Amino acid sequence: MRMKTAMKAVAIGVAALGLFSLSGCGTNQQAGGEKSYKIGVVQLVEHNALDAANRGFIDGLKARGYEEGKNLTIDRQNAQADQSNLQNIAHRFVSDKVDLICAIATPAAQSVANVTKDIPIVGTAITDYVSAKLAQSNEKPGGNVTGTSDLNPIKKQIDLLMQLYPNAKIIGTVYSSSEINSETQIKAMTEYAESKGLTVRAATVSTVNDIPQAAQSLVGEVDVFYEPTDNVISSSIPTLVSVTDAAGKAVICAEPYMVTGGCLATYGIDYYKLGVQTGDMAADILDGKSKPADMPIETARDLTLVISKGNAARLGLTIPEDVLKDATLVD
Repeated sequence: MRMKTAMKAVAIGVAALGLFSLSGCGTNQQAGGEKSYKIGVVQLVEHNALDAANRGFIDGLKARGYEEGKNLTIDRQNAQADQSNLQNIAHRFVSDKVDLICAIATPAAQSVANVTKDIPIVGTAITDYVSAKLAQSNEKPGGNVTGTSDLNPIKKQIDLLMQLYPNAKIIGTVYSSSEINSETQIKAMTEYAESKGLTVRAATVSTVNDIPQAAQSLVGEVDVFYEPTDNVISSSIPTLVSVTDAAGKAVICAEPYMVTGGCLATYGIDYYKLGVQTGDMAADILDGKSKPADMPIETARDLTLVISKGNAARLGLTIPEDVLKDATLVD
């Protein structure tokens, strides 16, 4: 009798241990036998482009059968451009043993990559994974990070600038000194602009509060502005264009949401579609088809020419017909 009681106690203990082990994982088994996954999504800051990438990521997963409330739990976090928030969010995801992390923007990806080398990370709205030390190469990342790049067609954007302002000689740009993605874009833009006989003058900022003074320091010296996909600038486009519009200077930018925010024009990326692309990559990882180390970094598949007719009117600019014929016009 005592032997049977002891064996029963051991069996109960083993079962309890099994339940404890299962609850310690991000992946759980649903009643119907289908696996349920938990992922963390961390976004650097709130602005239209990153918000669109976030929505696209969730929709991309849903299109592949991973749906919140059914077989997916999503922990959504926004760091509000605060580095300490990023660190706390990253540690939270690791502590919760999520199955996958989506990092939106370079600083967000760097923060989570610094605290885990095991949990798969897919990034989006990241310009250069290699220079950000997130991947060994675009073709074979080699670690636990992969994703989509928002590297802009910078040459096409400068060509557009020259079409709209053929007499321009000096380009001004304001960007964040703390974002490696911005430095990468400005370097590439400067090299191409100079090859076309243009001069670039830059002013850097640390926070959105620095934008008015930085823009004001340039407006009297430049003919037109160019803005990269910089998170500080993108989150405060109205602040920038309040200075440039008052001086009668146009802003050619890197992505369409900056145009709807007040800039003149872009030939750029659809961030929602980039997010969908990222969700598709994440689904391949959850399916077990691929691992980040072997998944090449992907670039945007769709580019759009967008022009603000309202901003053009305020600047007194007539858009050439050969540009208009391929453009999407916004107010």
